[in-house]
Amino acid sequence: MAVAIRLRREGARNHPFYRVAVADQRSPRDGKFIELLGHYDPKKEGENFKINLARADYWLSVGARPSQTVMSIINKARKATVAASA
Repeated sequence: MAVAIRLRREGARNHPFYRVAVADQRSPRDGKFIELLGHYDPKKEGENFKINLARADYWLSVGARPSQTVMSIINKARKATVAASA
């Protein structure tokens, strides 16, 4: 089973809100998922995402393929944790 880490759209019309989900690659965008890792709100200013990096790293280590947007969110989260710990 090919696993993808991708965004799942929620929210109202003209105000999208996304959840970062681990899902089978063949399932629909808003369909069945394996695990939720966080959320992303593109309309919010400042830090507009939250993600569980430990679980994201686990799924990446077992071969899950992230979308470009999710990989960008993971990289930003990693930079934020490094900056916060320094």
